[in-house]
Amino acid sequence: MATASRTKVARQLQGAVGDLTKASLARMEREMPWFGELTAEQRAWIGMILQAGYNSFISWYRSAQAPPPPLTTEVFGNAPRSFAGVITLQQTVAMVRLSIEVAEVELARAVAPEHAAEVRESVLRYGRELAFATADVYAHAAEMRGAWDARLEALVVDSVMRGEGADTVRTRASALGWREAGDVVVVVGPAPLPEGAREAVVDDLRATARQAGLEALGSVQGDRLVAILGGVSDPDKAGAAVEAHFGDGPVVVGPVVDELLQAHRSATDAVAGLRAAAGWPATPRLVTSEDLLAERALDDDPIARRDLVVRIYEPLRDAGHELLETLTAFLDQGGTVEGTGRVLFVHPNTVRYRLRRIHDVTGLAPGKARDAFTLRIALALGRLRETRGTDPDG
Repeated sequence: MATASRTKVARQLQGAVGDLTKASLARMEREMPWFGELTAEQRAWIGMILQAGYNSFISWYRSAQAPPPPLTTEVFGNAPRSFAGVITLQQTVAMVRLSIEVAEVELARAVAPEHAAEVRESVLRYGRELAFATADVYAHAAEMRGAWDARLEALVVDSVMRGEGADTVRTRASALGWREAGDVVVVVGPAPLPEGAREAVVDDLRATARQAGLEALGSVQGDRLVAILGGVSDPDKAGAAVEAHFGDGPVVVGPVVDELLQAHRSATDAVAGLRAAAGWPATPRLVTSEDLLAERALDDDPIARRDLVVRIYEPLRDAGHELLETLTAFLDQGGTVEGTGRVLFVHPNTVRYRLRRIHDVTGLAPGKARDAFTLRIALALGRLRETRGTDPDG
């Protein structure tokens, strides 16, 4: 078609844009129930997008030798960023299909019969390009939403690590899909190497946790990976579920707390345990912060020092002087029952009975080297506290 004729046809098409937009909106309202549920502002934005699409088509038709314009900007550029979050991709595809059908009929009527076939063919070609642009808009929106969610998740984890217990933490976590579903623990360990592997580690960790029936939030903070797990019934199993996503080195599971707003307590203990794990060369791959109380106390952790006194020394003291006396002698005698009996002038069976009571009171067995080490630290801290009349770290 000659340029003059094409320009004339384009003017005829331009005159039909207003009626075409109204016809498209009216048909959407009749055939798409979700359209009527939109706000007036949202329907107005759709009208503007339709009009922009029709105008863009006519501009392209006028210069048919040019490639189709960048429709993502031409058609959707004025839409608000939240548009893709209001209307689903499926709904948008249906909207594009309907608008193309309307344009194919109505624009062909707006021109002379000899130009109708060419106009229809041009509409269909343009519609194919518009479909690609629609997919691009939603792909970009998904990418942006993913980036935003990652930043928000990192912010929530950082707030928990800092002990910011405000309700904004719960609100932000809820926006990420977190559901309050029972007890919570924080798991801390080395971030995976190389750094390129860190980009997807949080997504993978979250997917693994959900397969195990757990809620999960995660973030890579420097050289460590932090996971907040909810819906925990067994902290050891929860830690084991996500252990594989951490790098080489100990993975420390903090104590169980009741809800997300208390997770900073679990995080504090887990981080202290990870820092102190170097003091135990044989630290297991998966270890609890409680297992590392002795190393944490030596690493100047006031929480661990207090826990050792309150949970070990004081119960032993309150259970009777003979338990502290027996434990001290047993440790000093290198863990021998007979040597302890001679020092205390009691029968070895009495020593064995008291050692069993010590285990019952503290959960630690004096005959095990690891437990004996923890008990010795607890005894020293408890005596320092009683001597000074205050906490040994105060």
